[in-house]
Amino acid sequence: MKKKHRKQARNTDYAAYRHPRWWPTWIGIAVMWCAAQLPIRFQWWLGKCIGLLAWRFVKRRRHITEVNIRLCFPELTQAQQGALVRNSFIANGIGLMELGIAWFRNPAKLTGITEVHGKEHLDNALAEGKGVLLLGGHYSTLDLGGSLVTEYIEADVMQRDHNNPLMNAVMTRARERRYETVLGARDLRGLFRSLKKNRTVWYATDQDYGRKDIVFAPFFGIPTGTITATSRIAARSQCKVVPFSHFRRQDKPGYDIYFHPPLDPFPSGDDMQDATAINQIIEREIRRAPDQYLWMHRRFKTRPDINDPGFYGGK
Repeated sequence: MKKKHRKQARNTDYAAYRHPRWWPTWIGIAVMWCAAQLPIRFQWWLGKCIGLLAWRFVKRRRHITEVNIRLCFPELTQAQQGALVRNSFIANGIGLMELGIAWFRNPAKLTGITEVHGKEHLDNALAEGKGVLLLGGHYSTLDLGGSLVTEYIEADVMQRDHNNPLMNAVMTRARERRYETVLGARDLRGLFRSLKKNRTVWYATDQDYGRKDIVFAPFFGIPTGTITATSRIAARSQCKVVPFSHFRRQDKPGYDIYFHPPLDPFPSGDDMQDATAINQIIEREIRRAPDQYLWMHRRFKTRPDINDPGFYGGK
């Protein structure tokens, strides 16, 4: 059956990107496509090399990662923190290679080295007929994990569009091949329509979105700006919120996808309690494979008081 996709305020027609100013982007896309055709072990090796180069030369992102690791893992020695920073760049370098697999290859070929855990939690939540928010996180397997999960379930996705329109077109078209509907990050009407149809919608909250509609809930023991929209969506739609995560195996090529019991009670009527529960789930999953999280993001940029000194300095 042919999938139907909601029209978005984005241009995914490749004919619109013929002008020479798009040629550098096309070259980058061609490189990604070629790399995606390589054997997975070679891709992992190449991703490790890319990660190590970024660790050595992309000093601003390394600084952000060092700050985040120091804040979140104070129990580690300085040497252990440094190793985790380095390994995080390696994991995200591999994730960049996996992005090509998600966009340009059929992830079905990876199901033989993928194991799904706890799918019954999602099935039980859907049986209630109110839809499911699939609460994800920004792990290094972000796109590939999302593509792999659609081999086992039907899902829609909310995405934040790429700043480069051509890259956004490639990303959107790739996701449209995997997800039933690709919703814009602010398309709440579309989200509620999907939930009303008892759909599963991939949704992530674990980034810093500024001061609007947030509470400062603990995340690794740090008061962290956390959006309250999840509670409002769940209250209005009566949907279930099912946490899930996906990780790359450390010892050999392979992946694990985890579905967890729905948050309950949720919403509780207390935004701080709800945000804390969400952050605790994400923190617990990060601790499964700490290097496979997007530590390069300034997660603690927004402080409880605007006069509080920032963690990241001027870098």
